Amino acid sequence: MNSVVIGSGFGGIAAALRLKAKGHNVTLIEKHPDLGGRARVFKKNGFIYDGGPTVITAPYLINELFELFEKDPKNYIKLSPLKIWYQFIFEDKTKFNYSGNEIEMKKQIEEISKEDVKGYEKLVNFTKKIFDKGFTELADVPFDKPSVMIQQLPALLKLKSYKSVYSLVSSFIKNEKLRRMLSMHPLLVGGNPFTTTSIYGLILYLEKKWGIHYSMGGTGNIIKGFEKLMNEVGIKIIKGKEVIRIITNKKKISGVQLDDNNIIDSNNVICNADPPAVYEKMINGNTNNSFFFKWKKNRMEYSMGLFVYYFGTKKTYNEVEHHTIKFGTKYKEHLDDIFNKKKLNSDISYYLHRPSATDKSMAPDGKDCFYVLVPVPNNQSKINWEIEGEKMRNLVIDKMENDLMPNLRENIVEDFYLTPNYFEKDLNTKYGSGFSIQPKFSQSAYFRFHNRSEVYDGLYFVGAGTHPGAGVPGVLSSAKVLDKII
Repeated sequence: MNSVVIGSGFGGIAAALRLKAKGHNVTLIEKHPDLGGRARVFKKNGFIYDGGPTVITAPYLINELFELFEKDPKNYIKLSPLKIWYQFIFEDKTKFNYSGNEIEMKKQIEEISKEDVKGYEKLVNFTKKIFDKGFTELADVPFDKPSVMIQQLPALLKLKSYKSVYSLVSSFIKNEKLRRMLSMHPLLVGGNPFTTTSIYGLILYLEKKWGIHYSMGGTGNIIKGFEKLMNEVGIKIIKGKEVIRIITNKKKISGVQLDDNNIIDSNNVICNADPPAVYEKMINGNTNNSFFFKWKKNRMEYSMGLFVYYFGTKKTYNEVEHHTIKFGTKYKEHLDDIFNKKKLNSDISYYLHRPSATDKSMAPDGKDCFYVLVPVPNNQSKINWEIEGEKMRNLVIDKMENDLMPNLRENIVEDFYLTPNYFEKDLNTKYGSGFSIQPKFSQSAYFRFHNRSEVYDGLYFVGAGTHPGAGVPGVLSSAKVLDKII
């Protein structure tokens, strides 16, 4: 059985390894000269920057890919648990150290709002129920038939999946600061906390169950470990070549054509590429006569875009934690601007990653390494990033100088940024979205792009745009679905 995997993000690599373990001849094709997809690595003047995911949860999903081949993950990667998961900074400059230490968590919650300690306990218990159903039971279940969804609806309704994450959190928590903090998880997978189905409240419990880890040497070292494993087990890796066409014979996939006109025959094509890009650009002609599929594809709402600013400093900022989340003054209004009105707003919230807090190898001696990620509208906004990129860079530096890093501007020795244009052009995501389609209830499970194509026999999907969704655990789980359908 010949299988081709397009794209080498976490989902594509996991799919390649799982198919190899089933005895397939696997070829993995990556258009860039390096593997990783969103998890690519940028190296500049001694600074190492992870391109994308930096929060590693559910490490067993990574480890089990090595264990499929009876390999010890410790020989390939080193995951280190973090004590403080995120430091939240509120508009009044107060800080909250969010961690797996429940005594510390409750103590800090009590300082903000005594009455919310009990509510927090109840919220955690409720998210465990969502986790047990939504992750443990359903994350690797194929949702390619309406009957599967119908069967699960009573349980999902009982877990209040019709509510948003913010609404669910607010039913337990009264204080606005705490509501923001405990409902921010959808932003990690491209969703608006005010519209994302409360199923994604399970992330809160998922973090508590396994903790938050950092890959020593950066997330890119996980990709390196996987590449070493793929070479050892005989997966053919083609880098620097792009699949420009998926070849079909009526409704059956027969192979792929590369940008050098080479054709690779294949029984199965597994796309780690964004589903809309596959259906709209890689398959010639009308993708399907099905009215329902066209309607479903056209009504999809896409995640926000990302402005990602990478920088190195000539001094170290030792008071800055590994992960920092800073909220703007307005929360709902700002998210409304990003997701609905598609306009920029100077009252930004941001996530700051400082890997050199844990791992000195990421920056030259005596220097510090960072990236800051700012949710922005996707390219449906028609924002001209050639102009707005530099303005956003300056705004981000001003905010960070004011919030937590004095004299930052004069200490920056190396920097560059990525806008939604990078996601659209280099990563082929529709509208430059950071996480493919939004994780709303009407776009979850059966309502997402299916792991087994609704249109072509032999075409499959893994990654952010398919079930169960974005985030490292989500895309690794999407490859587990393949184990059940191929």
